[in-house]
Formats: sequence, structure tokens, C-alpha cells
Amino acid sequence: MSNLKLIPGSIFGGMLLIAGCCIGAGMLGLPILLGLCGFMPSMLLLFASWIFMTFTGLLLVEINGWFYEQVNIISMSKKALGPIGQAISWILYLSLFYSLGVAYISGGGKIFFSFFPFFGSSVLAIIFFVAIFASLVFLGTKIVDFSNRLLMVGLVVSYLIMTFLAVPKINSSYFTYVNMKYFLSPLPVLITSFGFHNMIPSLTAYMKGDLKRTKIAIIGGSAISLIIYFFWVVIVLGIIPLEGENGLREAFLKGNEATIPLRNILKSKIIISFAGFFAFFAIVTSFLTQTLGLTHFLADGLKIKINSKNNWWLILLAVVPSTVFSLIYPDVFFKALDFAGAYCAVILFGILPALMAWIGRYITKETSIYHVRGGKLSLIVVFLFSFIIILSQLLIFFGF
Repeated sequence: MSNLKLIPGSIFGGMLLIAGCCIGAGMLGLPILLGLCGFMPSMLLLFASWIFMTFTGLLLVEINGWFYEQVNIISMSKKALGPIGQAISWILYLSLFYSLGVAYISGGGKIFFSFFPFFGSSVLAIIFFVAIFASLVFLGTKIVDFSNRLLMVGLVVSYLIMTFLAVPKINSSYFTYVNMKYFLSPLPVLITSFGFHNMIPSLTAYMKGDLKRTKIAIIGGSAISLIIYFFWVVIVLGIIPLEGENGLREAFLKGNEATIPLRNILKSKIIISFAGFFAFFAIVTSFLTQTLGLTHFLADGLKIKINSKNNWWLILLAVVPSTVFSLIYPDVFFKALDFAGAYCAVILFGILPALMAWIGRYITKETSIYHVRGGKLSLIVVFLFSFIIILSQLLIFFGF
């Protein structure tokens, strides 16, 4: 989620913005959940989720074409669905980013504790994690932007080095495992891992309203994320066994992200170091940009000017609810990602775009210079896929 200053209208720059928005803390939990159903099913889910989220992102580009000014999903839903739709979007938006905040803070606390065991517990580590990095947000967008650039460089470098060192350790026999019982379980985290939709209004403005260039940037940027996720899943599923100590199932039950069992199994000091750095950079970049974005959203929604007088309590409003929940439930990393993806993101970035496109195309007859292909059938498929995700998670929640 980097805010790099690139040449206005650069398609490649737009791709990097989309890829940076996708790649973050969700990547750490992704292989654990995919590993429970097996390699081949996970590849099918990965590709299907990419298509789903890219398509719904393009729907938002089409809807963005209804307006002559830069708007967000709140304004879009108000135009298509009225005040009730706007209120629902508000609730879903806050629920989504507070849930992601819980995941990032609980995961960040664990990583902080692994780096600095003298904290004595993950609870104290969580407090220090939030205090340090929320302070950067308090210092303003420029400090967050500069910090995020450095952290993104660290994330990419540590990922490449870790991948290069880990490939020779892959055991191809691990790829034969399949368990369709867990086939739908990873979908919520996959949805959040391809979540770039909140960037679309900014990307459209960056492209100066050229929706075709915006479309290319979205497809290219999400494809970059798909490729990076593919190699990451191959490495983790090819090295970490399903059962036993430091296995995928144990990591899932303990709420540990992927780099923890990876470090424990490989026992290579170099890989351990870079795996730890990778996890740290992924968590912190997500936390910084998510907190900054939520702070700005709250300021805009509450009509409050961002300045030194108001900034501190806006940041508290952005981080305190998630921090409190993380302190009460420090092992909630996967559950928070599941809730964010299964309900908030699926409705906000799946059902709502399809519903708004349907109303705009076939009822209110809105005009846009860009239209996503597929007609009514494609929108129906989006509705069905969204409902399958929600229903599957409800069945899992109630023990079916």
C-alpha cells in the first residue's frame, strides 16, 4: 500500500499501487489456510478469487464513470441505493477496517514478541507495537509515506531472498495432499488478499479519469499480486508438512502466520532472519496504511479537519477499538481476517458493486464511458459466488 510519487497517468505506476495495496499481512495467513485443503484445490481457489476481485474492481471503475468528480464507495452507494445503501456502506467499511486492524495488531504483537522476548508476553508487545507505529501516523502523511517506502523495499528484498533460499528445500510430495472438507475455508482471506477496491477512486484520479488505463492498471497490478502469492504458496506448502509439530494444522490452531513454522522447520539462521523481516514488513506496512486511511476516512465522514489539534484523537478512534479486541483475544489473527473477508469485504467489494452496476445499467440507465463485459450473467455469477462465501462461513461458524 505504498504512496509512491510516480509520473501522472503511468500505467505501470498504477499497477504498482494496486499490487502494493494487495500485498500485506493477509499474505502471511494465506498459505496456512490453503494448505489445509491441499495444493491443487488451493491453486483453483487462488485463481477464482483473483478473477472475482478483479472483476468487481472493474465494476467499481464503471460505476466511477457515473461521476465527474473523485468519489468513494460511500458516494457511489448513495447514488445507486440511496441513504440506506450509504449507511450500510458506512457500517461495512468501518467493520472491515477495524477487523483488519485487529488482525494486523494481533499479528504484529506476536512478531514483535518473537523479536523481543523480554516483553514477557504478546500482550505487552501489542501495546508497544501500536504505540510505536501509531505515533508515526500521528506525525502525518509525509512521515508515513517515507516510512512505507522504506518498509516496502525491505518487504520486497526479504521476500526475494527468502524465496531464493527456500526453493531448494521444497518437498514435492507435500503437493499431493487434498482434503475438500476445507475447500471453501480459505476464501475470506483470499478475498482480503486481493482487496484493492478502496484504491480505485484515487487510481482513477491518478489516471486523470482515463478509465481504460485504469482498467489496465487494475488487471496488471492484481496479476502481479497473483504471481507473488503463487510462489509464496508453493514455498510454504512445499516445505511445511500438514501434521505434527510446526505443521500447517498446528499453525492454524495456534493462530500463527506462515513464517513462524517456516522458520522453525528450516532452522537456517539466514532464512529465519529474512522470514522474520518479511513478516514484520508485511504487518507494519499494512498497519500504517490501514490506520492512515481509516483516520482520513473518519475525518472526512465526521467532517473534521486533520491538524495537530484533532489528529491525536482521530488516531485513537482508529486504533483503540482494534487494540482492545487484540489484547482480549491475542490469537485472533485468522478469525479477524475471516470475518473481514467473509462478510465485510464480500458484501462491500462483491455484492454492492454488482448490485450498483445492475441498478445503474438496467434501472436508472446511468452512463459511463467504460462498461465491463458479461452482462447480467456475469453479475449473477458475482452474486452467487458472494453468497457461497458467506453461506460457507456461516456453516463453519455454526459447526456444520
